[in-house]
Amino acid sequence: MLNSVGYLNGSKIIATDGEIGHVKEAYFDDEAWVIRYLVVDTGTWLSGREVLVSPYAVTQPLGSGKTIDVSLTRQQVRDSPAIDTHRPVSRQHEREYLGYYAFPEYWEGGELWSMSALPLLPPPLPLAVESEAECARRDREIPAEDVHLRSSAVVSGYDIQASDHSIGHVKDFIFDDESWAIRYLVVDTRNWWPGGKKVLLATHWIDRIDWTDKTVHTTLTRDQVKSSPAYEEAEPIDRDYEKRLHDAYGRDGYWI
Repeated sequence: MLNSVGYLNGSKIIATDGEIGHVKEAYFDDEAWVIRYLVVDTGTWLSGREVLVSPYAVTQPLGSGKTIDVSLTRQQVRDSPAIDTHRPVSRQHEREYLGYYAFPEYWEGGELWSMSALPLLPPPLPLAVESEAECARRDREIPAEDVHLRSSAVVSGYDIQASDHSIGHVKDFIFDDESWAIRYLVVDTRNWWPGGKKVLLATHWIDRIDWTDKTVHTTLTRDQVKSSPAYEEAEPIDRDYEKRLHDAYGRDGYWI
């Protein structure tokens, strides 16, 4: 099922023994286009501290309500490694976080989530003692500045540059709530097209992102965008709509 990050924002996160906060934004992988974490504002419970919740911990199915159940306890969240969400989260920080929860390091393996297309936890392995030399070697493999996470709140508002001009700005993100893969950007075209509409831009149609200039580049044209099906937030995105969208652009679907 396809869902939107905008809809998740504000959702309550419910641990096995009570509420821990609400979703503030999402961190996504700018290489694989996958949501890796939900950023959760814990409010007064942890004195305004923000924590990360991995899709590994989210109980499926996600559902359509404004609550998200997770397989964590409040104490686990309280004791989790501190993450400064106002600064880039490096792979070293992620390694500490994932290690604390015994979650797989998703960048190991060839799938979206390590060895799987879904964020499923593998059977527990026998505990092995890692030597200091092995720990040091692993840390050397990933530079401290190796950062691939981007904030949905920050990228919202980025300009979308088509081959012949701007076509609007990023309004939201549409993702598969089983794999957490981002399938589309929601583009609001009304800043260049008075009386225009919101449209979807598939992430596999994006050529590059200029993080310095805050622009998303695609080879689509303005005319193609004008003739594409409008995106209506109140209506679910089904496969028929996706087929019409891809046909309008003359592009193959990601499901093919």
